[in-house]
Amino acid sequence: CARGAGVWEWAGTEDGRREPDVVLACAGDVPTQETLAAASLLRRHLPDLAVRVVNVVDIARLMPHGEHPHGMPDHEFDALFTTDRPVVFAYHGYPWLIHRLAYRRAGHPNFHVRGYKESGTTTTPFDMVVSNDLDRYRLVMDVIDRVPGLGVRAAGVRQAMDDVRTRHHAWIREHGTDLPEVAEWSWDG
Repeated sequence: CARGAGVWEWAGTEDGRREPDVVLACAGDVPTQETLAAASLLRRHLPDLAVRVVNVVDIARLMPHGEHPHGMPDHEFDALFTTDRPVVFAYHGYPWLIHRLAYRRAGHPNFHVRGYKESGTTTTPFDMVVSNDLDRYRLVMDVIDRVPGLGVRAAGVRQAMDDVRTRHHAWIREHGTDLPEVAEWSWDG
């Protein structure tokens, strides 16, 4: 927390021998929980994928140091997020803000931000997350869609994630509660 942004080695699957295949980044309580759940799903379904998990508690850290006292120098930002790997960033606000803060960074074109889209109604907590495409299953699908070559190898996993989203919609309409595997989820790493 004092650093404002950092790698959660315990949540990722990097082994230190190579660059990560993808960076899962998050800011905010619900996006962090969904990112951890996505990391757990990737660990289970795609164990050979090198995933880095980055948690951001001070979004000003995304800015260059010359623009904000909390900002990171380029070399530190690049070491955290890489310059050439996909970054799937889950954020509790509008996605454009993350893009605006990081737009001058070398790896910015690789950023895909999921956040608030003003979608939803009175429903379950997880359904609000699904309505805004910020859920764990969508994050896994984003990883599969963005890591080069993974789409073909992991087509079955992607379909399974999409199927859970479909099952979720039917479940909440019938039961009025979130799926048990979502409501009872906890980190199993």
